[in-house]
Amino acid sequence: MSAPARVFPILHDREQRGFASDNYSGIHPEVLSALAAANGGHQGAYGDDAYTRRLEELMVEHFGAETAVYPVFNGTGANVLALQSVVPRWGAVICASSAHINVDENGAPERIGGIKLLPVATPDGKLTPALVDQEAWGWGNEHRAQPLAVSITQTTELGTLYTVEEIHALAEHCHSRDMYLHMDGARLANAAAALGLSLREITRDAGVDILSFGGTKNGLLFGECVVVLNPSAATGLAYLRKMNMQLASKMRFVSAQLIALLEDGLWLRSAQRANTMAARLALAVGDIDGVVLTQRPQANAVFAVLPPGVADRIRERFAFYDWDHASGEVRWMCSFDTTDADVDALSAAVRDSITARH
Repeated sequence: MSAPARVFPILHDREQRGFASDNYSGIHPEVLSALAAANGGHQGAYGDDAYTRRLEELMVEHFGAETAVYPVFNGTGANVLALQSVVPRWGAVICASSAHINVDENGAPERIGGIKLLPVATPDGKLTPALVDQEAWGWGNEHRAQPLAVSITQTTELGTLYTVEEIHALAEHCHSRDMYLHMDGARLANAAAALGLSLREITRDAGVDILSFGGTKNGLLFGECVVVLNPSAATGLAYLRKMNMQLASKMRFVSAQLIALLEDGLWLRSAQRANTMAARLALAVGDIDGVVLTQRPQANAVFAVLPPGVADRIRERFAFYDWDHASGEVRWMCSFDTTDADVDALSAAVRDSITARH
């Protein structure tokens, strides 16, 4: 007799919902099915497998000929590797002061990547050629780290979007100064969905040289990619990936997830859902007395200032982060699995918590 199938305990409340991060959501069912399909049998390790080869084909379909892809474990790894590959040890990277690489990666680009960051304050999380020029100087000065790349985030940490025209202007500006343009695309799918454009149109066609392509925030268990769009820009990625502990031995399980995302438009459907829910949330809370939306929602993030004490009361039911403790600004993120009912429940909690103050 065969042993009975093992039943694993569920250790969390599967009905609990939150708006803290699109990382809080589970795995998209189609991605989970793709993982199961990739299991069984033996495949070559470290990327020598059928799934990684198929992913490489899909990336060429989405981004064009001569696209090279390097799957990695996480977004910080993707950013560090991408920047290391385009900037030598004496190089520096210009970024927005609010950029993930500057604020949320615990110094990894500088400590692990050995790259000097040159942050620039921005009003909306977006760089412009004029803002870039605040730090784009000093070439040939041996006392200054050489500005050799610019990193932008799409969507930005403030939930704002770069238009194609803005990206193209930055790319031309960078290239005229012999700098490369890197894009942190942790939420690239949300940006493409919001702009109604293809992945290629807002990256390669706009002049981006190298891309960190996000998956975890769009329904993957784990996995991101470094995508080289300009073959002359990056060197040594195969070695850097191993050296930085981002080379998965069972890479087929990273690649299989990304295939599920890219093969039939799941990336777009999931991003559209998250964006739609954020728009619904902004509309629902925007007319509540005492709530001030600080950014026009452009993708799947809503930023708002709440009256003192209100956020903590709402957090008794829904997880979310304070963005600026001093001003009372909070951030609400929507995911591929956010529902109308989730949004309506949060907006009702906001209204009730503000009413209870009076």
